Amino acid sequence: MRSRAELLGHSVHQMLIVFPLGLLATAVVFDVIALAAGLPTLATAAYWAMAAGILGGLLAAPFGFADWLRIPRGTRARRIGAVHGSGNLVVVALFVVSWFLRADSGAATATSLVLSLAGIALSMITAWLGGELVARLGVGVYDDANLDAPTSLHATRPDLAGAGRHAP
Repeated sequence: MRSRAELLGHSVHQMLIVFPLGLLATAVVFDVIALAAGLPTLATAAYWAMAAGILGGLLAAPFGFADWLRIPRGTRARRIGAVHGSGNLVVVALFVVSWFLRADSGAATATSLVLSLAGIALSMITAWLGGELVARLGVGVYDDANLDAPTSLHATRPDLAGAGRHAP
């Protein structure tokens, strides 16, 4: 099933999600460096990168939701999409709370940093699920997508059969 929202033949959701993922990860890296090296300007950069990442996530979400609504009920793709989308809402919520906790100074507090780290950890899982939807199941890419294909975690490459290795 092709994406409901496309631009020049590609899914808008898939184009937009790279920005919040990159910005939120950058914010966490900046926070860690700012705390370790005592660089308040880097904490400020983290604060604004986080704000942009939150906005980017909120911008990408409706496009993903529109695509998810198009996935037939009862398919593996629909279930994965529900977990992917719900998980990403939690990621954004964790970063929103983290952002508000630092609103006075822009610098991370212990609690805000823990929330950001939890958000990044969860985003790694939801990003993998998004990759599973696109790369394994073909959601948003192919009209004849296999919406019930097995997980890529158990996929063995034919050229490695018998070698005990799995596809990358």
